[in-house]
Amino acid sequence: MMAFNRADFYDAELRRHHEHFRAALKVGPRDRVLDIGCGAGQSAREAARIAVRGSVVGVDVSEEMLDVARRRSAAEGLRNVVFERADAQVRAFPVAHFDLCVSRFGAMFFADPVAAFTNMAQAMRPGARLVLMVWQGRDRNEWATALQSVLAPGGDQVGNTPPAFSLGDPAVTTGILTAAGFTSIDFAEVREPVFYGPNIDAAYDAVVELFLAKPVPDVADTTAEERFQRLRALLDAHLTADGVLFDSRAWIVTARRDSETS
Repeated sequence: MMAFNRADFYDAELRRHHEHFRAALKVGPRDRVLDIGCGAGQSAREAARIAVRGSVVGVDVSEEMLDVARRRSAAEGLRNVVFERADAQVRAFPVAHFDLCVSRFGAMFFADPVAAFTNMAQAMRPGARLVLMVWQGRDRNEWATALQSVLAPGGDQVGNTPPAFSLGDPAVTTGILTAAGFTSIDFAEVREPVFYGPNIDAAYDAVVELFLAKPVPDVADTTAEERFQRLRALLDAHLTADGVLFDSRAWIVTARRDSETS
């Protein structure tokens, strides 16, 4: 088993989704951009290449991901992007500073989403744009339901998947964003497969690393052994010429900071 690279996996997993997200951002050359849950910094680096007379701030709670983001930005010679370890729910950002706030699958995990989005809104200038990519409901994402069926058939949730769908209901998300001071809220559906690896072995390693506590089952644990056999069978059923793919549905959510918000 090769060492699992979480940063590379996420960028590869979401490559098809990212094309839609990047097109929706519409970064301008003078934009000041805030990237929430920036991970290894793919969106932030791309924004920095366009915002040549602006700037980009990426924030995340994972120092591991931020280290990757900093290294990759330095390797590309980007001087207008910085990465900070911070919880966007409570981080004291400059007031009315950013022209664009973005998040690719990084905004679903706040303990208090209204407080978090209110904090973001305060950091944005009046009329500034918000662009999020979030998962739709769990039952519309095969990667979650299919993996649950083999890894936890008794009904327990796999890994940290429940919070991943916290913004999947447009009515709920609209209520959160409205309470936080956003208007012109819109949802565009993205239906693309998620990529778990070029072959069954790579996909197996990824699922084990992401969703299971033990990387290798105890050979004496027949229940665990059966579970891992079911996992391999599931991955084999989803193997295509383009790798192991699972259906998924997401929203691109766009909004503006209320120009009347003080």
